[in-house]
Amino acid sequence: MDSKQFHRRVWAMVLLLALMVVSMGAALYDLQINNGESYYQLTQKKVAEAQTVSAVRGNLYDRNGQVLVSNKIVYQVVLDTKRMGKTQGERNQVLLSLIQAARAENVEWTDNLPITKVAPFSFTTDEPYFTTGLDEDGNVEKTLTRLGRLAVNMKWIDDPTKDPEEEEEPEAPKEPSLTERIKAFFGMGKQKEEAPKGPEGPEPLPGAEKLLGRMCASFDVKGEGAVDKKTAEKNGETAPDLNIGTMPRSDARAVAGVLYELYLRSREVYIATEYVFASDVDIDFISRVKELDLPGVEIEAVTVRQYHTRYAAHLLGRTGPMDPDEWQYYKTLDEDGDGVRDYQMNDVVGKEGAELAFESLLRGRPGTRTVERNTKGKIVAEDWRKEPEPGENVILTLDIGLQAYVENLLADAVPKLESEETEGAACVVLDVDTAEVLVAANYPTFDLSNYATELKEKEEDPLHPFLNRALNGLYPPGSTFKMITAVAGLEEEIITPKTKIKDEGRYTYWSDTNAPQCWIYRTRRGTHGLIDVTRAIEVSCNYFFFDVGRQLGIDKLDEYAARFGLGEKTGIELGEKTGVVAGRAYTESRGDTWYEGSITSVAIGQESTQVTPLQLANYIATLINGGTRHAAHFLKETKSGDFSQVTRRYEPQILDEINIKDENLTAVKEGMLKMAQSTRAFQSLPFQAGAKTGSAQISAQTESNAVFVCFAPYDDPEVVVAMAVEHGGSGSELAGMAAEVLSYYFSSKETWEEIPTENTLIR
Repeated sequence: MDSKQFHRRVWAMVLLLALMVVSMGAALYDLQINNGESYYQLTQKKVAEAQTVSAVRGNLYDRNGQVLVSNKIVYQVVLDTKRMGKTQGERNQVLLSLIQAARAENVEWTDNLPITKVAPFSFTTDEPYFTTGLDEDGNVEKTLTRLGRLAVNMKWIDDPTKDPEEEEEPEAPKEPSLTERIKAFFGMGKQKEEAPKGPEGPEPLPGAEKLLGRMCASFDVKGEGAVDKKTAEKNGETAPDLNIGTMPRSDARAVAGVLYELYLRSREVYIATEYVFASDVDIDFISRVKELDLPGVEIEAVTVRQYHTRYAAHLLGRTGPMDPDEWQYYKTLDEDGDGVRDYQMNDVVGKEGAELAFESLLRGRPGTRTVERNTKGKIVAEDWRKEPEPGENVILTLDIGLQAYVENLLADAVPKLESEETEGAACVVLDVDTAEVLVAANYPTFDLSNYATELKEKEEDPLHPFLNRALNGLYPPGSTFKMITAVAGLEEEIITPKTKIKDEGRYTYWSDTNAPQCWIYRTRRGTHGLIDVTRAIEVSCNYFFFDVGRQLGIDKLDEYAARFGLGEKTGIELGEKTGVVAGRAYTESRGDTWYEGSITSVAIGQESTQVTPLQLANYIATLINGGTRHAAHFLKETKSGDFSQVTRRYEPQILDEINIKDENLTAVKEGMLKMAQSTRAFQSLPFQAGAKTGSAQISAQTESNAVFVCFAPYDDPEVVVAMAVEHGGSGSELAGMAAEVLSYYFSSKETWEEIPTENTLIR
């Protein structure tokens, strides 16, 4: 073969090799660059899981279309411990990196471990392991705290609520035999053992640092140089209580605090919801977390309630994760009958107020989806099986403008009353013809936006700001009850509108010694003379109603009280107290003896009668509208999630019809009219009103509760106002506040009528 032929073959081979290299390079480029990601995804193990997705909760509006509660999207950091690492040490490193990122961005994370966050460590509560109280029999009872339950569960401590078991007395040592004594003399046998010591008692509960040390040991929280406990014991050394080596003490405490929250849930000590590391985080923190790419750390977008008013907190209520007791109820619900339960254990539900009352309307219907995750736990695909349906928008009967005015009025005026013993107060404004609740105001109150931060302070407040006094406060009606006695006497023909009874000061029918007295006799030694029912209501003559009540008898009086709704639930959708009307049945149910003479107290709204301000308002509305008692209600209507249609309207419910003759009703109403006309606060109003005061003595050592009711306008009544002030003294002192409420209502009503309806969907 000549050189030319050789060179041609060489070049051919070079060319062939070059083509092969280029071809392989192109294939590699296509594999790695063009389709690298897709091939990578194919190599990942994908895990599919079904998820239930909660629906967007409906909004709450007042009767005029003002939004009260809506939703906002916030971002939260959640942890999936299954994907944070194979070992506890790996998981701890992830947590520490997350904590350091939170510190850098000034983000607060969830940590309720009752140990200070920096050394020297100490407990932040006086009773870290258990609380002490009395059981039903008056015996001392110890109850484990969350920390105590977990500490017992993890064997960090013995259960301090259980009495130590009685230990058996040690057996007396046996007398050594002769052989054993000889061997002992020459040092040949076993050394004589010391007699066993008696029980030393249970180990004292560890202090904060010692407990933290046991937590860190269980959680494998440590740095380089931590002492090996077994080696230390062999060398006769003692490992430190907080055996964490070079790890900063504050870091160890922080990691332990997060693990404490996680273990509470994993050990079912606290079954509330999944652990949320941090909520409502900003974009800077989100970016930092994403850059770190920490396994098992996820950013979730969630909706939370947003409050557009600081008023009506008791009525609106709040939402929150369901507790174990609530879960026992919700876990069985399947309202749409599709065979799938409506709630999951981690769902948020209404806790009080409208949020609870209208839970089934507001919550919507959850959806389901299937997601696929790769080996790092990241979602790589999702498929919706059922889209979630948003909740309905609920329009309440509440007038938030009037509610705000009344709450501010109570807060300003109640502390300024003449009585120095005033405590809580409530005011209800009710529509006469429909029993719609326009206002149910309480003093003191709270702000839903600050509920969590102010919880402890409000719980310790002796005035109990969380108590919804308008619906659950119980007060003797006092003289406001007299209209029931009057109507009963008139309708049963005990008296007529023209019947006159002479007030003699002391009512001596049953006894001359302990005769009940009219207020004017008790305070001035005077009497009201010969008066009819209208005049008796105007001047609130006790003597007149003593006599009418006696002639009626307790059974008939109780019957009318019940028909007017006292001692009966009003039907409102929110939780309410039933109250009680004094009488034979109630007295005997308590194991006491009923005395006929007690009817004199019942006839003027005292003895053991107790009603809520809402009951009081509904009773007056029933009286003024001619005897139709409607169920009180807080729901006006609901609209679809997109406001495209009205989904339901409240249908009035009549609970009772009392046939009151026109002349009898007129006689009673005129008494209330004349009382209002004699009250300075009502004289300046541009319309006529009817009113009645009431005061009920609780004890000789305290001021009476003050009660006041009124309605307006007199000729065509629209609204009723009922007020109660604990230890407020005389009901007449509330007249000024009630007059201001009426004045504001009618002036604001005119203002609303002048505003054009810009958005018909929400009105």
